[in-house]
Amino acid sequence: MTIGIDLLRKDKGGDPEVVKESEKRRFRDPKLIDRVLELDGQWVKQKFQLDEKRKEVNKVQSQITEKKKASKGADKCEDLLQQKTGLEGEAAELEKTCEETMAQRDKLLGTIGNLVHDTVPVSQDEEKHNKVVATWGVPRSFEGKTYQANGFRPHFELLEMIGAVEFEAGNEVAGHRGYFLSGPGVLLNQALINYGIAFLSQRGYTPLQPPFFMKKDLMAKTAELADYDDVLYKVIEDKEHPELDKYLIATSEQPISAFHRGQNIDKTRFPLRYVGLSSCFRREAGSSGRDIRGIFRVHQFEKIEQFVLSDPDKSWDEHEAMITAAQEFYQSLGIPYRTVAIVSGELNNAAAKKYDLEGWFPGDAEGKGKYRELVSCSNCTDYQARAMQTKFGYRPEDPFCHMLNSTLCATERALCCLVENYQEEDGVRVPRALVPFLLGQEFFPFVKTLKEERPAAKSKAKSNKK
Repeated sequence: MTIGIDLLRKDKGGDPEVVKESEKRRFRDPKLIDRVLELDGQWVKQKFQLDEKRKEVNKVQSQITEKKKASKGADKCEDLLQQKTGLEGEAAELEKTCEETMAQRDKLLGTIGNLVHDTVPVSQDEEKHNKVVATWGVPRSFEGKTYQANGFRPHFELLEMIGAVEFEAGNEVAGHRGYFLSGPGVLLNQALINYGIAFLSQRGYTPLQPPFFMKKDLMAKTAELADYDDVLYKVIEDKEHPELDKYLIATSEQPISAFHRGQNIDKTRFPLRYVGLSSCFRREAGSSGRDIRGIFRVHQFEKIEQFVLSDPDKSWDEHEAMITAAQEFYQSLGIPYRTVAIVSGELNNAAAKKYDLEGWFPGDAEGKGKYRELVSCSNCTDYQARAMQTKFGYRPEDPFCHMLNSTLCATERALCCLVENYQEEDGVRVPRALVPFLLGQEFFPFVKTLKEERPAAKSKAKSNKK
């Protein structure tokens, strides 16, 4: 993925100062732009020299053809053939140099982020400077009921108590962050999936279930370099043919971004709105020690994703519509939330602007409650579409379309939020919107006692204190 090189070329209407300012907002060294321009200038000169050399080759070839025709093949044109061979060798060297310079330029170009939108808060500190743009609902405060000594129970306790998750077996089978959903966990997770698809289908989205892995060359066009180390699982098909390697998807955004690869799409078809359903696989290599209990942050989960291909002139309206859809979804589930505009220093390269919707987790922070991310909603403008060569219209001069993505519901994480908000003294209430997807079931009672709360564990704890 890259920005268009013409954004840096003044003779093509570009302005490198605009790109430099955008990189400054991302807290990066804008000198990289100068290096890209230097390499681009070298490439332009080398390409001109190569084209001129090829013209010389063609000129000599024309002379050879004319002489042979005039002599009816008697003239062997040895001098001209020798001259042509020499020119072809020079052209081959120029072509190699040209390709090497272009590769250097494009590698650096690929590290430059999308142009940051003017409404994005400029900061590196998302804890302090993410801008709250909307709130909804009243977070539950401790109601004086004995959920636990210091307030609400956390999701990992509640899920175990209603028999929704088997953590020990999951760790035995899959290792760290492994889990089995069981009983109510399966039913609630599937209800969230079915409700999410129905919710967006009613709003004109087309359901799409993509492959769960991608070819190496296509993943490189949609994933960022850092993802290969921290996020993606590699599937080796043939050790002798690494070009056949595949990667498990971290989100359905990745394969859906390639769904229209290489296509020129009729302008009347836009916007194209998809609701993606997939399992997602993430290594979480950069999250060691974070959220180690429960299913809030795991290696495998299900997600309902919004993905939109837009008219370039209307993508900012689509961006607002997508975060609005996510807000309405969580309102329908009765989850208090806030929506924040993410600071410039935390944007990934593809995003020109990103919203996060953070749901209220009353059992977090030792029962005091905390807002935590449920949704990320990004406008990537033409950054992904350029890599995928997906255009808005049929004419050569038509622009690339804009691509946008937004979580609707990462179901395991949403399940954590639901059980904390709907916990009662003896179980977990089902949100009304999900009841039809659970064949009318409205409540899941506690069926298990936590190990640390069993009589034997309490007696042992008391004796240890003595």
